[in-house]
Amino acid sequence: MSHIQDYGPAAPHGPDMSGTHDPIHEMTDDEKQIFDYLIKPDDSYDTAGVYWADMPLMKRVKFVTAYDGQEAGRELSNIWAMTKRDPLEPFRYYVRNMVIPGAGLGLEGYVLFSIGNVKPLFQATFASCWKTAKICNGTWLAAVDYLEICGIIVGQILVGILGDWLGRRWGLIQDATIMFIGLLMLTAAWGVTENGWVICYTWSLFFYGIGVGGEYPMTATSGMENAVGSGKVSTKEDRLHRGRKVTSAFLMQGWGQFFNQVILIVLLLVFHHGSGNPPYSKVAAQWTYRISFAIPAVGTLWLVYFRTYKMRAASKQLQAAKNKSKVTGYDTQSLKLAFTYFGPRIIATAIGWFCNDVFFYGNKLFQNEFIGVITHNSKSIMPGWLYNLINVGVSLVGYYLASFLIDNKLYGRKKMQLVGFLMDFILFVVPGFHFKYYRESAHIGSFQAMYFLSSFFNQFGPNAVTFLVAAEVYPTPIRATAHGFSAACGKLGALLAAVLYNYIDTQQKFYVVPWFGLAGMLVTILFLPDTTGLDLKEQERRWHFIRAGRESDYHGVAVHPKHLSLWERLRGVGRYYNAELDYQQKIEELRADWESSQARKADEKAGHWDDEQIYDDSVWSSDISTYFEKTSRSPLIRGQEKYVDDGTAGGLGGVRKEQ
Repeated sequence: MSHIQDYGPAAPHGPDMSGTHDPIHEMTDDEKQIFDYLIKPDDSYDTAGVYWADMPLMKRVKFVTAYDGQEAGRELSNIWAMTKRDPLEPFRYYVRNMVIPGAGLGLEGYVLFSIGNVKPLFQATFASCWKTAKICNGTWLAAVDYLEICGIIVGQILVGILGDWLGRRWGLIQDATIMFIGLLMLTAAWGVTENGWVICYTWSLFFYGIGVGGEYPMTATSGMENAVGSGKVSTKEDRLHRGRKVTSAFLMQGWGQFFNQVILIVLLLVFHHGSGNPPYSKVAAQWTYRISFAIPAVGTLWLVYFRTYKMRAASKQLQAAKNKSKVTGYDTQSLKLAFTYFGPRIIATAIGWFCNDVFFYGNKLFQNEFIGVITHNSKSIMPGWLYNLINVGVSLVGYYLASFLIDNKLYGRKKMQLVGFLMDFILFVVPGFHFKYYRESAHIGSFQAMYFLSSFFNQFGPNAVTFLVAAEVYPTPIRATAHGFSAACGKLGALLAAVLYNYIDTQQKFYVVPWFGLAGMLVTILFLPDTTGLDLKEQERRWHFIRAGRESDYHGVAVHPKHLSLWERLRGVGRYYNAELDYQQKIEELRADWESSQARKADEKAGHWDDEQIYDDSVWSSDISTYFEKTSRSPLIRGQEKYVDDGTAGGLGGVRKEQ
């Protein structure tokens, strides 16, 4: 059964309601077993054909735990088998499937967090410009943070739209090219005066930010669609590991931050005579920062090559969706329908990401406070860099734990985001209302612990989940647009924090930030559907019904209450769910696909071959073909001639003209 055809979302085709035949009761045991294999996979349905979300709680826990344990055992066996063949094979598999898809995010994580890391070095070395603003314009110094974020927002929205219009591959290539040029600009940034250098540096960041912004929707959508595949029946990889595949690419951002901090520390030691302590020479600072930007430029150039020549199929699923809807260019109708039917989801992904980025930016508040206490306000930048390195390590633990549990049906996306927002709220409220107490030397250890925990729960929570669901809860034709818009709203949260923090003191910041955690929890509870364990092909099936104006005719698991938001359940969307009707619908959709394959074979025999289309009909099961033949409601008609199955093609059946 390993080569059964991948059927994918067929056009809406309801069950036969004529009463002329009963498709289920006419099946033999072998036929039903094959249809159950296709329609009710054992990772989502028990032996009685009950969907996992329909099971009573304890039975659900038992089913999910047993199957996840079985799947973990299978994966560990595969890893052991690979290790026995070649000890480096598991590493190569990880690089191929996790590192390379997330390389763009890893490189942008390296560069973006380098901006914050090199700023203390600039302030210590070029104090009259970067610290006191005596010889430099304060507005341009502030713009280093603002324009970087503005560039990212432009890229997220622009490339999100272009990715749905021109294709994922084009967007991926464009992002890498812009980032490469931006890195060359950052490395070579200079000016006749120090203020001129700041201006050049700032605009270079803006340009680089456009490429970075585009990475968000392109990496999320292409990674997800590669996990789902372009066929018609979903794969076990999609149902069980789709979230892990996407978040494994996303966590490369954390590795980018880690390597940036390590490289900066090493470079400063190399160019500053083995010491990380002040005073810092201008030559050492220039070499340190410029080489730190030149290194990722090499990796980004390779990324341009790889995406151009090795990712030719990145737009395959998007093109298949457009072909089905007979759309060329941008699908404006899908965009309008998405706002009509999925408007509350846009609130969930956009506002949730906005709240998360306020927290993500606010995490630095802890660091500045406890480092000053521990080091007795040392002027060296090295303690800050070392504590940041530890914090990134803690964040990586959160990233990986999120990746391992995000597909767990008993925990999953929604619970993970809620717990993350709740913990960040608590971890900011406690020091906020006991600020002086925790800043004392005797209690600074507790302050540090809350700092590291807030970092951990931000990654093992909303930071990982918002990146995934902002693509996952939307249909293919507008997925990149919706993800880019949500990500741009997130960066507006970062922009708000960057501006607001310039006008309030540290304790007031701790008063303000926690409430974004509660706001994030609220929109998550009300508007975010839980797509954990949902077959994404089912969401595409539902979308085709919606696009055809037949929302109420879809009865599959995409409208199961488990996979709907509270708002959608209150609106009654879940009332359309009917497992038995959906089973019949799927059989009739497969019948339509089978009949199309017979018609294609008739065309081939008549010499009407379409060189532009490639079909793989050889993997149809003979039992399925036999079932459809005996329950066919009418012969296949091509013009005025009648065609019947001639029993060729390995059980699929060819088509010949009736004599």
